[in-house]
Amino acid sequence: MSSESASTQTASPAAGSSSPPALPPQLLLHKTAIITGASTGIGRAIALEYARHGCHICINYYDPYPATSSQQPSLISTLRSEISSLPQPPGHIVKFVAIEGDISLPQTATTLVSEAVKAFGHVDIFVSNAGICQFHEFLSLPPELLTSTINTNLTGAFLATQAAANQMARQGNGGSIIGISSISALVGGGGQAHYTPTKAGVLSLMQSCAVALGKYGIRCNAILPGTVRTRLNDADLEDEGKRAYMEGRVPLGRLGVPRDVAGPAVFLASELSGFYFPHHPNSNCASK
Repeated sequence: MSSESASTQTASPAAGSSSPPALPPQLLLHKTAIITGASTGIGRAIALEYARHGCHICINYYDPYPATSSQQPSLISTLRSEISSLPQPPGHIVKFVAIEGDISLPQTATTLVSEAVKAFGHVDIFVSNAGICQFHEFLSLPPELLTSTINTNLTGAFLATQAAANQMARQGNGGSIIGISSISALVGGGGQAHYTPTKAGVLSLMQSCAVALGKYGIRCNAILPGTVRTRLNDADLEDEGKRAYMEGRVPLGRLGVPRDVAGPAVFLASELSGFYFPHHPNSNCASK
């Protein structure tokens, strides 16, 4: 038997073997990520997928709706359990930290970054995901709803991105910043006239940050999901006619689920999207 065929047999244990399942690619091994609004929905899916790739996780969570805020401890507990149960290479344990706070407040952003550094020593990835979307007719939309939506979705994204970028710039090793925008940033929505401008703002923020932070080796990108079923739109999609209409607009014939967004978020956080080869001698960032 040749050494090549022996190697092949070793990599493929016989059926019924007690060998552990093969690990997925560890694209983010030893990296650390901050993800805002990650106790549910898209943020939670990204946290789990990052952890599956070996990344340490710091999430921010906050529930502005008193009727559901009592669920948060359970959501954090189950997320912690799910992360701890993921298979990892021998000796590698993914760390998980959860920090509560209203992302629209400047102090929340600075506290979130400082707690992540305290737990992990550095920050490599930042995902601005926190957002609210309370559907409302435009003509009767109250100023208070407009203000709270802007403060969370856009001001909060700016403040947290700025805090994370400052930390990455101080570290001098580059990094990845990802803003979760929405396809509604481009197409609008009748009951979302207060929401869609904030998502257009997140897209524009990432475009400007890419220009401003490129000199630090920090990559900035936005993800613009279509309709993804989360707690934000669950009640709205209970309307069977509306759900059928939304599904009919999607070529695949189904609404998105949070994990559909997690894969692109892994790609953008990893060196697969690095634009340069970090160890290539001709790379401008090879020394970082």
